[in-house]
Amino acid sequence: MLLGLFVGAGLGTTVHFLAPDAAWVEQVITWFTAPVGTIFLRLLSMLVIPLVVPALALGVAGLGDLRHLGRVGLRFGLYTLAVSSIAVLLGVGLVEWIGPGRGLDPELAAKLRATTAAASAPSPLAGRSGADFFVQLVPSNVVGALADGDMLAVMVFSLLLGIGLAAVRTEPARRLEEALQGLFDVVMWLLGTVIRMAPLGVACLLFTTTARLGYEVLGELAAYVGVVVGALSLHMLVTYPISVRWLGGMSPVVFYRGIRAAMLTAFSTASSNATLPTALLVADRELKLPSHVSRFVLTIGSTANQNGTALFEGVTVLFLAQLYGVDLSFAQQLGIVGICVLGGIGTAGVPAGSIPVIAMILGMIHVPPEAIGLILGVDRFLDMCRTTVNVTGDLAAAVVVSRGETAPPPS
Repeated sequence: MLLGLFVGAGLGTTVHFLAPDAAWVEQVITWFTAPVGTIFLRLLSMLVIPLVVPALALGVAGLGDLRHLGRVGLRFGLYTLAVSSIAVLLGVGLVEWIGPGRGLDPELAAKLRATTAAASAPSPLAGRSGADFFVQLVPSNVVGALADGDMLAVMVFSLLLGIGLAAVRTEPARRLEEALQGLFDVVMWLLGTVIRMAPLGVACLLFTTTARLGYEVLGELAAYVGVVVGALSLHMLVTYPISVRWLGGMSPVVFYRGIRAAMLTAFSTASSNATLPTALLVADRELKLPSHVSRFVLTIGSTANQNGTALFEGVTVLFLAQLYGVDLSFAQQLGIVGICVLGGIGTAGVPAGSIPVIAMILGMIHVPPEAIGLILGVDRFLDMCRTTVNVTGDLAAAVVVSRGETAPPPS
């Protein structure tokens, strides 16, 4: 992806200066780079629904029988929601304060918006305020919510489906859970196949943008990277130490010294799932946590407690909205926060697992989906950073939930 960024942006910038507004350049864009980039994005968008619905449902169902879940599951669920909300609000607040997408020259910004036409249909997040916002979280028709692209309502249904699967312990319910797992596995394979096309897709998308606008847009991209890394660092160095100290009763120095191996594994693999064995090992040997708690929290947390991913999704969506001049109301921003918090549960713990969710949110707020091409070239580095935050958050949650748990519950 990084190679695609350099090739696409380099060729596009060169063409912009050597042959500005040339007819042949527009022909290349119209007949090759724009269609290829659009096909890549449509493939990502196609996988959003079949990825998010089973991921959310299985994440909740994996908690086990709700009647016997007890205080461990309750504490983990409350902690996850609270810390994920803090992460998203931190990222959204920082991107609103710094405004990395607002520095583009107004003339260039207008040209950028003119190159891509957003959908004319009303946004599912528009017009929601007060009690109406919470009422519309519950869909009256799931199929209608899917057709309208109302992902908040779809996510709520997926959560309820997961709760039902956890509560109903019949054989047919288990077969439904296996079917959802099968759908999830197939979609993950398809997603991996699409992601392998990313270098070509990124190169085409960046060529299209820079050939028309020049290199100025890359400066805004650098500011965006700085905001993401800064927000992730604040969450890592402020939120987690406070939670570990005051809620978990453990010294942050002891905590970070003990989880170094898991953090390095997370950064190098950019995958929470791939880091799970190392996280389990350090929780047992270094942090000395009760095994029944750490195994439960870390296994579920590798999919359902992704604070860094939730933060990244919020920052990315607002940055691209700023870049394309899309003004979001408070209710729309609140809706984005909610989707990103749930996205931390429903995003696959694999490299680039959050990209389809971001593409879906962009469509909801009328930001052209091809805008995601601007950030794909730097996504691998940011993926490594946010995965490190995700895994650290899982281990911090294990410390917090383990406080007062000294022995496994009676069988």
